[in-house]
Amino acid sequence: MIRGLLILTLVAGLVSCQVRYSFTGGQFSGASTFSVELFRTQTALAGPVYAQRLTEGLKDQMLAQSPLTLSERQGDLQYSGTITEYRVAPAAIQGNETASLTRLTITVKVKYTNTLEPQLSFEKSFTKFADFPASADLFTVEEELWRSINDQLIQEIFNNSVANW
Repeated sequence: MIRGLLILTLVAGLVSCQVRYSFTGGQFSGASTFSVELFRTQTALAGPVYAQRLTEGLKDQMLAQSPLTLSERQGDLQYSGTITEYRVAPAAIQGNETASLTRLTITVKVKYTNTLEPQLSFEKSFTKFADFPASADLFTVEEELWRSINDQLIQEIFNNSVANW
């Protein structure tokens, strides 16, 4: 009798336990959709092409690494932002006081809104950079720099919003 009761209690306890696991490690708060507004530029050097690439890159990341579907607007999870810095400056000065490397630095201010769990929402800035040879023309390496910087920015935005890192 006691043994039967113990087994029944154990089975009931195991059945009532629920474990959620995500292969991406994300916490999506029961959300099923996300939306990403076109990032705006607040700096003269960052053009609309860069803003579009960043926006599309974030959409691609969310589609690839989450179970969420893209909504044109008002998703359960909402992203919007502004490119606040797009700066090119010398990075490594040589002995003869000339730069051997130049650095492209991009800062993005992101507003993340979780409509299901508002306490997880945030507004913060993310900054990343990439160096290139000072002898190279920015316009010839800019696409490659964008890819490198955007990969880092997008991963950090993803991690801060849904990966809880």
